[in-house]
Parts: sequence; structure tokens; C-alpha cells
Amino acid sequence: MSTEKAWLHSYPDGIPATIDPDLYPSLPALLEESFARYAGQNAYACMGSTMRYREWEQHSRHLAAWLQQRGLASGARVAVMLPNVLQYPVAVAAVLRAGYTVVNVNPLYTARELEHQLIDSGAEAIFILENFATTLEKVLPRTHIKHIVVASMGDLLGFGKGALVNFAVRRVKKLVPRFALPGALPFRAALRAGSGQALQSVKLGHDDIAFLQYTGGTTGLSKGAMLTHRNVIANMLQNDAWAAPALADIRAQGQVVTVCALPLYHILALNACMLMGARWGALNLLVPNPRDMAGFVKELARYRVHFFPGVNTLFNALLNQPGLERVDFSGLRITLGGGMAVQQVVSERWLQATGSPILEGYGLSETAPTATLCRTDQRGFSGTIGLPVPSTDVAILDDDGNPLPFGQPGEIAIRGPQVMAGYWRRPSETAAVMTASGYFKSGDIGIMDERGYVRIVDRKKDMILVSGFNVYPTEVECVVAAHPMVLECACIGVPDAGSGEAVKLFVVRKDAALTREQLMDYCRQQLTAYKKPKHIEFRDTLPKSNVGKILRRELREEKAAA
Repeated sequence: MSTEKAWLHSYPDGIPATIDPDLYPSLPALLEESFARYAGQNAYACMGSTMRYREWEQHSRHLAAWLQQRGLASGARVAVMLPNVLQYPVAVAAVLRAGYTVVNVNPLYTARELEHQLIDSGAEAIFILENFATTLEKVLPRTHIKHIVVASMGDLLGFGKGALVNFAVRRVKKLVPRFALPGALPFRAALRAGSGQALQSVKLGHDDIAFLQYTGGTTGLSKGAMLTHRNVIANMLQNDAWAAPALADIRAQGQVVTVCALPLYHILALNACMLMGARWGALNLLVPNPRDMAGFVKELARYRVHFFPGVNTLFNALLNQPGLERVDFSGLRITLGGGMAVQQVVSERWLQATGSPILEGYGLSETAPTATLCRTDQRGFSGTIGLPVPSTDVAILDDDGNPLPFGQPGEIAIRGPQVMAGYWRRPSETAAVMTASGYFKSGDIGIMDERGYVRIVDRKKDMILVSGFNVYPTEVECVVAAHPMVLECACIGVPDAGSGEAVKLFVVRKDAALTREQLMDYCRQQLTAYKKPKHIEFRDTLPKSNVGKILRRELREEKAAA
């Protein structure tokens, strides 16, 4: 399978056609280079406190040494269930430096979702914020977890501020439900214990798995994309090469300041903020709760930011927040919109408010994540997802896997050093998405023009995109179908001004007494907030094929015609 690489003729000056994915032997080598080079600079700012690169190195070394003393085998999986707090980059660097595999976990997962991910990954240790420890308690006996480190919001904020934050979180806001995790160690105690131990050198190769990045499953269960050290290093270097010309003067004169409002457990923020930030020696502004828009805007006003990755809904919410006009965006060189489609009205308003266009990109967990990016010198809304990044081939395939000519819609397929090694313990699902020539079939439908620009025209019909997060109907339907008063159900995505799309659930009741409120409460207990149906419609029947399969397509068409 070959492509014409038409996109290379559309590259801006200064962007190479290829990158060297072998530049670093492993992610710890990348991190340790930055720890030494930028030791005296601030690496992170969070809730008014900062952490320097030398502190990041020291904390992660101590935590890595503590992990190694637990006797875990090389490559063991360690779960990290933390929001955007200073402990997250420390824990992830520690797991990697100790020679283990990071399993990123959404802190807002329900017990059902957490149980599946911990069992599926075989994680033996976990770092978790105390706010979410009660969820772990519910599933712990059925998992392989042997070692638990419980963090508190204030752990790394300094003695006085940390104590004040912990008091507010626990006693004032009451955000820490009671929990019992026998044998769990506080985060700071683990740091102290590791400080007396030497970190043992670990030989890591490019093919070792750095991250199990879980993504939605069409079977209703999420599956782990195996991202090797080479995959993640390659994509970080691809992103870096693309951004370098736009940030060259900032890096030459001072320090890049990055806004990290997307959750670090999400592959976009992990790569674009934590890892690319480390290579740049950047200051990452961590935002633990971007839903607090007033607080977010106040934090933005304290810094002159240069790089701002986000999703359409985040930018839209900021534009509607009073006080944004007082933020100095004169240094903003790149606003990156990923995770979901950028709406033209949001892009135009953002450009007017900040002077920076939202540059759309495209990728998936399976591509670590970036596959395409818009040019950084673009000045307005393009309606495309840009050009394939260096060392990346993008092909548009027909239903038989053959490449299509320019202008013809087909499935977007991606080949490059950032493409995952496969799905964890799911060889048949891996085989279903990989071609013989090494292309990953995305399931998204796109068109490439003669200049190499790609535009998405459709996507996997069943997938719902809520604020940049994938929601697979099968998972929601499996949960709802388990309700004793539900006979049948189906869900689709419907347009939503706030989140791009929202989940709409159609239900045939087994018991006529079932109410919308009862079902909503049930879903609230079983599903993460973004997966929870926003709309519920009760029906007498659901459309079906001649073999009895519920036809979501007809439900979508009904809604579109209404």
C-alpha cells in the first residue's frame, strides 16, 4: 500500500519530512535529560505552588525506588488514578523509571469501570487520590492490586498550604468519602520510605510497553492500547517538530508556558503537556478542575501562556466566562484543538478574543495520539484536520482496504512509528484494525485533497463523542439492559451545544412503573458522567433488522428528520 505523500509539499518551512524515533532509548532517558538540563526551572505550577525539575527528579526517584522495593517484576502494570495535581507527573515518572508500565485511570470512573480496567490490565499497584479511594475499596478484593499509595490534594503544595488545602477538601467541601484500604500507604510516606533506597538501573528497550492507554470498546468493554516507549517518543518528537518553528523565539528567550487543563490521564495532555513539556523545559500550568471557569480564568491571568491544548467545549466555555478579556494572550503562539471537532464559530471567536487561531489536530489513543495537525501559521478556520505529521503516512481506504484517489471518501488509515503495538491481550481485535502493510484503520471516514489536507466527513456511526471523550453505545446499553425494569434499550448521539454531542437513550420498559428519574439515578451510579444519558425516551418498540438486531441507524435517521 503506498501513498503519494502529497502533504509534504504543503509543509511549512522548517518542518522535516521525518523524525528519528530512536533519538532516545526510552522515556526515562528523555525525562532524565530534562531533569538535568532544566534543574533550576519550574516544571509545574498548581494551586499557587510550584515544583522545579530537580524536585520532580528527586520525588520520582524516591517513589521509583520505593516501587522497586515492592518486588514487582519488570514490566509490571501500575495504575495511576490521579487528576491534574503535582503527584501525577511524579507518579508517572516514577513508574517509568522503575521499569514498569503505566495504566492511566480516569479518577471519575465508577466501581464497575475501575474493576474492569484493573482486572484486565493485571495492575499490581495503584496511586490514587483519597477523594476516589472509596471506589477502589468496592472492587479491591476482585483485583490483583497488592500495593496502594493514597495521595491527598495538598501533599506537594508545601506544609502550610498543603495542610490548608487538605482541611478544605476534607472538612469544608467534604470531598473525601470515608474509605478503608488496609495496608495503604500515604503518598508522602512512600516518598520518605524511598528516599533511603537507591534506584536500581533498569534496561528498557524501544519495544517495552510504557503505557496501557484504555480506549472505548465496541464490545462494551474498554481495551488497552499498548504504547511502547518508541511509540510515545516518536509522537512526542513529531509534535515537537511541528510546533518548533512557532515557539523558536520563546524557547530562545525564555521558558515556554503550557496550559494543562485537559486531564493528564488523557493521551493528548500526557504527550503534549507532560512529555513535550519536559523536552522543552516548559512550565506546565496544571488545572485540577477546569469546570471551575472563574478560578481557571483567574489562574490564566497570572501567567503569560504560549501553548494551549484543549477541546472545543473548553474553549467555548472560556469564551463565555466573564473576565477572560482581562487575560493577556499576547504570547499565545499555538492553540491546539483535539479530541473532537472544532466548531467554526468557536474558532472565530477564539481568534478574535486571543489573536490565536484554534489549530485542529487528529489522533487516537492507538496513535499515541497525533496523526495530523494544521499548520501553525494558519490564520483562520480551515475545516480540516490538517496534514500528516512527519514520518506518518495517511491513506484513505475503501471497504476492501484499497487506497482511494484524492477527493474520494473512505476510512482514514495511519502508518508510522507512533502506531500502537496492539491491544493488550486482544490479538483478534488487533488483527481487525491493522492491515498487512502496517496501517491502523481508524474507523473514521475522511477525504484527502490534492494538497494532502484531510477532512473528516463522518466517523464510526455508533460512536458518540462527548466533550472529546469516546462513548460506545454498547457499553451504555449493557449497563442499562441490566436494570430489572428494562426490557430493551438503545442509545445514539444527538447534537448538544455544551458538549458537542450527548447520549440519548431509548428504552422499552419491562415494568411500566419505571421512571426517567429512577433510570437516571441508576446510570449515575454505573457510568462516568460523560457516558451518562442526558436524554431518555420511553418507547413501545425499537426498530430491528430481520435477524432481530436493534437498528441504531434508524433511530439516528428519525432524529435527523425530526
